[in-house]
This record gives sequence, C-alpha cells and structure tokens, in this order.
Amino acid sequence: MTVQKSWIELNKMHRANVIVTEVLEALAQACQPGVKTRELDKIARDMLAKAGARSAFLGYRGRSDRPFPATVCVSINEQVVHGIPGDRTLEPGDIVSLDFGCVVDGYFGDAARTVAVGKISEQATRLMGITQEALRLAIDLCRPGKRVGDLGHAIQSYAEAHGYSVVREFVGHGIGTSLHEEPQVPNYGPAGRRERLLPGMVLAIEPMVNCGRADVKTLKDGWTAVTVDRSLSAHFEESVAVTALGPWVLSEPYPYAEAAHG
Repeated sequence: MTVQKSWIELNKMHRANVIVTEVLEALAQACQPGVKTRELDKIARDMLAKAGARSAFLGYRGRSDRPFPATVCVSINEQVVHGIPGDRTLEPGDIVSLDFGCVVDGYFGDAARTVAVGKISEQATRLMGITQEALRLAIDLCRPGKRVGDLGHAIQSYAEAHGYSVVREFVGHGIGTSLHEEPQVPNYGPAGRRERLLPGMVLAIEPMVNCGRADVKTLKDGWTAVTVDRSLSAHFEESVAVTALGPWVLSEPYPYAEAAHG
C-alpha cells in the first residue's frame, strides 16, 4: 500500500534529507587518496550525533541475515551498493558510491552519490554523468498522473542508449516512516505500468548503472554487491516527493513557494 504524506510529514522528511545531504557533502570532500573507508563511517557517525538524528542503516537487516554494521554504505569501483566500511584505503582513480540515510522525528531521509578520488578515467567520468542524468530524467517525471513504470523506462532507455546496463536485482522504493515502503521503483521496464503517482507520495529513486553487464552478486559478507564481470558501477539517489505542482527533491527547499502563494 502506497502512503501519501501530509505537508507536515513532507517537511519532516525535508529536514531529514537536508541532514543526509550535509553528511554526503562532507563524505565527498573526505574521499581523498589514502583515506580508509572506516574513516568515512566515523565522519557520518559524528555528524549524526551532532545533528541529533539516528542512522537509518546501522543495524538494518533487509535481505541479509546479518545486521548492517555501519552508518554509511561505501561501494568502490565494481562494488554496486551496500559496501561495508573497513580498512580498505581509497586510491587515485577510484569511484566511490556513498549511500546514507537518517531518521528525524520518525521520518527517514535517504540519498546517494558517486564521487571521484583524485583524477579518474574518462570511462568512469562518463558513467557517473550518464547515471546522474538518468536520475534527473526520472525525477522530472514525478508528477501526479505519471506511473512508476515511467521512471524506470526513462532510466533504462537513457542508460542503454549510451551503451550501459541497468542493475535489476536492486530497485528504488517508497520512503516515509520506514526506510523501505511501497511502491518498489525499478530502474527498468515499460512505461505506463505499475502504480499511478499521487500527490504526497515520496519515492527514493536510485539508478545503479554498470559499464558492463547488468548481472551482480553479493559477497560473503552478506551485503556488498559487485558486478559479476567486475566492470565499474555508479549509483545516485534522491528522495523525491510528488506534489500537485511537480517534483520536490527533499534535500532542497520547496521549489514552488512563489507559485503556491502567488
């Protein structure tokens, strides 16, 4: 069952997503050669404590029988999602997916971005750009009357038109008082299908795009997903509210204030 949020609820989610973005910006700045991934997790933990927010990921089980042991997912190069921070050291040329979520007043925020460590290859730069643009195209479709399938179709069509593949094992999702709510938001599929978008729905849209094949597998740690062919993967995510006037990326100020009061 999809949940439509009130204006008060959307503003609570906005506050959570502002914190998420502040943490992600700090983590992106910290992604320098020689930094260990566990240092990134410490930055996230410290910022959460200062903000008075709770981690959305620490202790989360999801599909795994093991609780996630960190506050941020750090996935490097061929790692698609759910990388566990540890002793791995960032190296020049790496690309790093940073996925982070928090809870404020019972409402969740969730976002991700992929960043470069030093100078990266042209292939990696292009992959990141295509993935980010695919997300933007999907966000622009978050309008009443559109369908969830329209978002996935936009992502898949754009990525594949540029020679990339879209991960199918992991999808976006509704979000609110739980990290994962209905509906699921696949990054593929035909347009005009699945749930109709209604004002107040909030979707965490998160394309995961690979340079090679779409196939992924989960490592023995029970969490880290990697490309089967070890090709590079990029991941971007935003939590987006559907409003009567259009999409609201919840990490940003409400974009239609003048229209609403004009």
